[in-house]
Amino acid sequence: MINAKEILEKIGVKTTDEEYEDFENRLIKKLWSEYNAECMEQYTIIKNKIDASDIVFPNGTVNKEYKVTVNVSKEDVDDYWFEGLDAIGLKEVIDGDSCVVKGIPLEAGSFDFKLCYKYKGWINGKPILARNFTIAINPDPRTLWKDIPTPTDIEYFKADYATDYVQVISEGGEPQKDMVAASKRGRSHAHEGRARDDDFRLYHCDNTGWYVMAVADGAGSAKYSREGSRIACDTVINHCKTKLSVAGDFEEYIRILQEEETPENRKWVGDNIYDIVGNAAFKAHKAINEKAKEKGASPKDYSTTLLLAICKKFDFGWFVASFWVGDGAMCIYDKERQYFKLLGTPDGGEYAGQTRFLTMPEIFSDAKSFYGRLKFSIEKDFTALLLMSDGISDPMFETDANLNKIEKWNDLWENIGKEVELVDDNSESQYQLLKWLDFWSPGNHDDRTIAILY
Repeated sequence: MINAKEILEKIGVKTTDEEYEDFENRLIKKLWSEYNAECMEQYTIIKNKIDASDIVFPNGTVNKEYKVTVNVSKEDVDDYWFEGLDAIGLKEVIDGDSCVVKGIPLEAGSFDFKLCYKYKGWINGKPILARNFTIAINPDPRTLWKDIPTPTDIEYFKADYATDYVQVISEGGEPQKDMVAASKRGRSHAHEGRARDDDFRLYHCDNTGWYVMAVADGAGSAKYSREGSRIACDTVINHCKTKLSVAGDFEEYIRILQEEETPENRKWVGDNIYDIVGNAAFKAHKAINEKAKEKGASPKDYSTTLLLAICKKFDFGWFVASFWVGDGAMCIYDKERQYFKLLGTPDGGEYAGQTRFLTMPEIFSDAKSFYGRLKFSIEKDFTALLLMSDGISDPMFETDANLNKIEKWNDLWENIGKEVELVDDNSESQYQLLKWLDFWSPGNHDDRTIAILY
């Protein structure tokens, strides 16, 4: 410890005890003041640098993973940490200059927290500096949707969801394909307590081995479309059921076509497809018109799309025939061979939102166009035959062009398989599929319906 009084005496300065005490107090205060000023200048420079540094915390969302990387220079800071993150559901993971703030926010709101740090050269007694931040956590959009039950006293009441599973018993040890389907009212309908407009039907004839599948999407803007989709599905199933119960000649034409594909043989099969599948669609069109006339309404009030497929397994493979009007998607998919075949083309532009309906008379008045909606194919085998309304095809494929990409069909099949066990004799698959229909896709909240032969 330096004795200032001795130093003064060495340079010839003599003081009284009172003078020295006064000098010592003044000197210490001056030095202390200068010391504090230097320290303040040092940490003010560092604080200004930290305050000006590019550290940004974007908005988060409840129940959605949040992750931000923050860089704090160790040239200016010895140690740092965050305070107040716990209340948001976040935490920091610090590794040198780099820090990751991450977690899953649990509550919506505006939250304050701060970055605390010890500046370079910090010692006990010096202030711990801080930079304040505010982060906005938005509500989980899923929680904002109401689920108001459809009033049971409305005209043409339809349940908010429906499922079906058709188990097909194996014959002679030869495995058969089962069918499963689910339909659920969209969030946009549930939010307002409006009815589900989609519909579907499944049918298998144990005697003949024929499968029939139908999916219909009632137009949201048409006040009775939920009834239109029901009529469409019921009518086409009943017509096909009757026709396919006595389809011996038709099946023989299919076998002949398989043996020799000639224009004449294709015409024989095509004529039968017209009679079975084409007339099924036309009968549905007429049935809706009759219902509208009976009601004193316009057929447009019952507007609906229609996807219809019939298929049967033969010893040489599978025969599939179809009719498609409107949007949505219908496809034969084979995962192992990385193969798919669309059974038609959506009636719309490049993006979803435009479509044509079964109720439009021009669908049937233009023979060439009508025949173009009828497809048939012979396939050695396949993983699945899928029919779906646009409530599924829009979020899963986004554009009509993407329907022609095997990668998109692979993604869809993988997505379904994560929640639905599509294995033989699994009746629970219908409920698993219904749950899968709850998948979240921003901006896509229409009714969702899918039918799968697998």
